[in-house]
Amino acid sequence: MYTEPNTYDIVGVGFGPSNLALAIALDEILLERGRELSHCFIERQAQFIWHGDMLLPGTDMQISFLKDLVSLRDPTSPYSFVNYLRQHNRLEAFINQKTFFPSRIEFNDYLRWTAGHFDAHCRYGESVTRVAPEYKGRDVVALTVHSADAAGRERQRRTRSLVFAPGGRPFVPPCLAERNDARIIHSSRYLGEIERNPLDVGGEHAFAVVGGGQSAAEIFLDLVARYPSAKVDLILRGSTLKPSEDGPSINHIFDPDYTDFFFGQPQKVRLSLLAEFRHTNYAVVDGDLIERISAMLYAQRVEGTARVRVLSSCAIEQVRCDEHGVTLDLAQAGAAQPLQQRYQRVISATGYLRDTSRSLLAELEHELDGFSIGRHYQLATPAHVQAPIFVQGSSETTHGLADTLLSVLAIRSHEIALSLVNKLAPKPQRPVHASDIVAEEVE
Repeated sequence: MYTEPNTYDIVGVGFGPSNLALAIALDEILLERGRELSHCFIERQAQFIWHGDMLLPGTDMQISFLKDLVSLRDPTSPYSFVNYLRQHNRLEAFINQKTFFPSRIEFNDYLRWTAGHFDAHCRYGESVTRVAPEYKGRDVVALTVHSADAAGRERQRRTRSLVFAPGGRPFVPPCLAERNDARIIHSSRYLGEIERNPLDVGGEHAFAVVGGGQSAAEIFLDLVARYPSAKVDLILRGSTLKPSEDGPSINHIFDPDYTDFFFGQPQKVRLSLLAEFRHTNYAVVDGDLIERISAMLYAQRVEGTARVRVLSSCAIEQVRCDEHGVTLDLAQAGAAQPLQQRYQRVISATGYLRDTSRSLLAELEHELDGFSIGRHYQLATPAHVQAPIFVQGSSETTHGLADTLLSVLAIRSHEIALSLVNKLAPKPQRPVHASDIVAEEVE
């Protein structure tokens, strides 16, 4: 029977791709050095799944499979996507597809397959609620991670270090969020909510998708296919759907080496670079999806119908909810009067906030230097805080646009793992012999 240690060397918050990559890197380094560090990862989901409510049929990855959990660091790793294909007898078949971009469903299966090798280190079905410092005099000698399962049972785990990778917190615009209506759904819950509370497939329903990014476009197309008789509106703040900038001349900003360049710039330059390259990642859509939507809209003009619409340059002025649906008042640029439309479901594909780590560390806030993050992802703390804290996916303003993406996982996880091992299980010093001292004196 497995017994948890009284004190872990490392506790990770979240077990998505970031901390999964860290688990691999730790395994490699500890094996290579012949060292041991007790570690576990606390994950709120009942099992490993990556963006499960956005695993829509026909959706593909937006980055190459070579930017998997390990390949940029070690293409020979048993945890590479190529080895996953080989183990599942699909390597040749995948090659025959002539693509660098697997389906999102397949990539999720790759991540789940890899995560299965680390089940012993993961505590699924628990949500971290707080992190408390343990003081000995003035020194913070350890951290206590509090968590609770779905039944409300609480656990506490003492640790010598912490790695936060909780992912983003769904953002819903206040005008929608304040209604607290189950018919208003964030994209992170899309599939589950649509399938849990289904509408008649043949019914003449009305749906609104709010947002102008990849998720919004994918959900828009999914609803059009899922409900062939429904009206579906895609509501944009911008004037049009913008294609993502993903050519070879710009994709270098997602390379791990670019992190060094970006981190080394003054804050003013960093902010300028983030603004300049924003449309490589935010509020943009793959060109093929834009073409599909445009073709659909044109076909409607030919047929003289208007089942689906893209409503651009719109602001939501008012939201009203009653037994008949959710009514949005939309102010559209150039329109004399607000557009008023009732929907049976409103899906908010409006992105995520990356502040979860900070909120969970509220009891340590007075020990943190403004949540300043170093080059190797460690939070800056005074010397008397002896428990190092690392964060993954919360450093876009210091480490670049790739920080929230898969692109840097292989390298970032290795950097963090090296730092942890060097701090918690350093290599033993070679003993000094008398012959060494003599040799030094002669020289």
